[in-house]
Amino acid sequence: MPLPPVGYPTRWEADVALRDGGTAHVRPIRPDDADAVAAFHDRQSEESRYFRFFAPMPRLSRRDLTRFTQVDHVDRVALVATVGQDIVGIARFDAAPVRPGRPRSAEVAFNISDAHQGRGLGSVLLEHLAAAARERGIRRFTADVLPSNAKMIGVFREAGFEVRQGYADGVLDVSFDIDPTERSVDVMRAREQRAEARSVTALLTPASVVVVGARRTPGTVGHRLLADLVAGGFAGRVHAVNAAGAGEDLLGVRLLASVREIGEPVDLAVVAVAPGTVLEAVQDCAAAGVRGLVVVSSGFAETGPEGVELQRELVRIARANGMRVIGPNSFGVLNTDPAVRMNATLAEDVPPPGRFGLFSQSGALAVTVLSSAHRRGLGISTFVSAGNRADVSGNDLMQFWHDDEATAAVGLYLESVGNPRKFSRVARGLARRKPVIVVKSGASGFGVPPGHTVRRSEVPFEVVDSMLRQAGVIRVENVHQLFDVAQVTVEQPLPAGARIAIVGNSDALGTLAADACVSWGLQVVHGPTSVHPEAGVEVFTDALRRAFADPDVDAVVASWVPPTATVDAAVATAVARTAAEGGKTCVTCFLGTRSVSAARVGSLGAEGSADDDCPTVPSFPTPEDAVRALASVVRYAEWRRKDRGHPVAPDGVDLATARAVVERALAEHPDGTTLTGQARDTLLQAVGIPVLPRAEVRGVAEAVEAAERFGWPVALKTVGEALSGRQDLRGVRLGLSSPQALRLAVEEMLAVFGDEAPTLAVQPMAPLGVPCLVRSIEDPLFGPVIAFGVEGDPIDLMGDVAYRIPPLTDVDVADLVRSIKAAPKLFGHRGSPALDVPALQDVIARVAVLADALPEIAELRLTPVLVAERGATCLDVVVRLAAPQGRADPDRRTLPL
Repeated sequence: MPLPPVGYPTRWEADVALRDGGTAHVRPIRPDDADAVAAFHDRQSEESRYFRFFAPMPRLSRRDLTRFTQVDHVDRVALVATVGQDIVGIARFDAAPVRPGRPRSAEVAFNISDAHQGRGLGSVLLEHLAAAARERGIRRFTADVLPSNAKMIGVFREAGFEVRQGYADGVLDVSFDIDPTERSVDVMRAREQRAEARSVTALLTPASVVVVGARRTPGTVGHRLLADLVAGGFAGRVHAVNAAGAGEDLLGVRLLASVREIGEPVDLAVVAVAPGTVLEAVQDCAAAGVRGLVVVSSGFAETGPEGVELQRELVRIARANGMRVIGPNSFGVLNTDPAVRMNATLAEDVPPPGRFGLFSQSGALAVTVLSSAHRRGLGISTFVSAGNRADVSGNDLMQFWHDDEATAAVGLYLESVGNPRKFSRVARGLARRKPVIVVKSGASGFGVPPGHTVRRSEVPFEVVDSMLRQAGVIRVENVHQLFDVAQVTVEQPLPAGARIAIVGNSDALGTLAADACVSWGLQVVHGPTSVHPEAGVEVFTDALRRAFADPDVDAVVASWVPPTATVDAAVATAVARTAAEGGKTCVTCFLGTRSVSAARVGSLGAEGSADDDCPTVPSFPTPEDAVRALASVVRYAEWRRKDRGHPVAPDGVDLATARAVVERALAEHPDGTTLTGQARDTLLQAVGIPVLPRAEVRGVAEAVEAAERFGWPVALKTVGEALSGRQDLRGVRLGLSSPQALRLAVEEMLAVFGDEAPTLAVQPMAPLGVPCLVRSIEDPLFGPVIAFGVEGDPIDLMGDVAYRIPPLTDVDVADLVRSIKAAPKLFGHRGSPALDVPALQDVIARVAVLADALPEIAELRLTPVLVAERGATCLDVVVRLAAPQGRADPDRRTLPL
């Protein structure tokens, strides 16, 4: 691959998922693309050429090719989409001259290959071209389009932009602003979801599978994969490749020397060959038109730098040829749908069909995960082991499960999340429809797996938990808890509230369950109800029916101590039937027994005794396990019922002015800077953040002059993050009401610091209130993160800070303020007056909007924001700028690198 020319914006390169689930590569055009552009033009129909050039253009001249391919990537930009070696789409803009006081515009043109139209290439290229244009300061696109070119007009209109058009000389003059709008972002995200879901569908619902590296020796990986596919009754066609045994039969399947010998389309290739031959196998699959890969082979990024490069080349070849990749180092994939019946895993124990979707990043843990599901009898719909997660990730699987009718709840075992910002967005959308349960291993935050672009989060680990809660994700600590919660979400309706009835045949067990409910924040209704230990099924069932019928009960915990070593199947069946009739959430504890739901509740896992018509209900060996799982589901149900709110959009926010301030400052200081003076004030005024004025002074005379200007009384403080608020150094003096008092305070403060006298500042006195921290920080992984807390001991001693990830809704902002332990100080704690929390929330909303819109703001710290009975005022603001690193979830569709 040739080196890119000088000035070539490599950051604009991206792999993308298309409407049909295939992939393409988008990149800036290069001078050496001339021959490929000429070939692209030659393949186009006469109509497509006419739509592009408004005239017959059977050939492009060498002069045309030079003009099209030699651009400056600033005022003249062109992007190409490639599949394999072919260019299949071209988009370009030519910027108009700068006009002072007017947004800059550019004329755009698009040309999509006839053979690839209908795959969504036009909308993808528009997104990427608009992102490049915004980076170059362009805010508006214009285009001349023939009225008969309905497809191109549709691309503009369907992108969600507000399109205006005129008509002159037989041509439509189309124009639209390209700054993202709520509608354009929604359109882009919906297209992304459909495309990524389709790409995973091709991997999990193939009509044909080829095992590359099938072996004759039992016990080898290649033999196991083929044997499990055949024994599992895969509903499609099975092929096998092994050049050494070509022409022979293996497990009833003819061995071939190459995938290209199959002679028909193949949806999925499961690759199990030595690492050194994987790329050759992938090239073979690409030439045969395979749609997707599961690479079981190891020896890639997990082995070191050489393996990292091998893994990157694997993904590059696959995506360039339209294929998604699961793995490498994957444990395989499973789809139990009767219409598919695909077992391409290395699992000894395969779970039964069911409605739980499961994703495991770790190949080693995949064995444990599948074994646990099998042991419990928890049915699986689909399972994916991502291995090194070089391409397909948990985000992709969530996009697939979003509309998958076979899946009612999903679980993810994650060792790392390379794109938490996108994870938060995708998980939130899925959790509104289905429970999302996550096991996040480790306590070091979200990082990246081997072989991925190195980005490390700089925010506290608590941000991870905040992000998961904000997204409605059920976070659990281990695989044991994952399946505990999964059994409740799959087998039971969601609880309508947190009011719990406890029914059992043991006072001690009932007390343990009640204590667990209290510790998990659940409300026990009427206290535990116990029947006599010797009571029969009828008495126990009557007590359960009364609990289910109680309108004050949202869920029931049924506990039973078996009088013998085994649980009476009649009792378990009665509990299950009564729960089904009651229509409310039910969890059970048959003390010491976990297998109650292993097949059917009535069977307790005993073969031959299952009642086929009996519903299932989750059972746990201890009441603590049962209540913990129930509490997780109660919290999730509360989140799901909660009003989503509306995206915050405070009045008077002028992002254009704010952006101009930031761009001007970074043009003067490309390595970053801290805004001060007029530039800082202009930025804050543009977004309506109220800041108390202050004057920096160098002595008594200047201090008194400033105080006279502001009006008495005033405050005197030191300037600088290291000294501000240091009570031990007496760095703040309040309520100075006369020149004499101010003169004395200045002299005393300067005496304290001696030769290292700091800069001092004079400010008007603010109303009495509670000082709060409001801060945004641009993180390499999370993007903007908003932090909030009450200044002083709550933050300094207890670390009482809450976090949220923009974009925020009004509900998110309200929850943020109320989620800290010190929140009562804002709401009239112990007779103190209630403060103006709406004004505080308005400040937070403005910070969130600014931080979300301008990734160049590396940090915006308001400390403190003084919340009074009326109003909220910032006393000091720090605005630190830096060149943006590029967000992990950009405003254009991309697949992770």
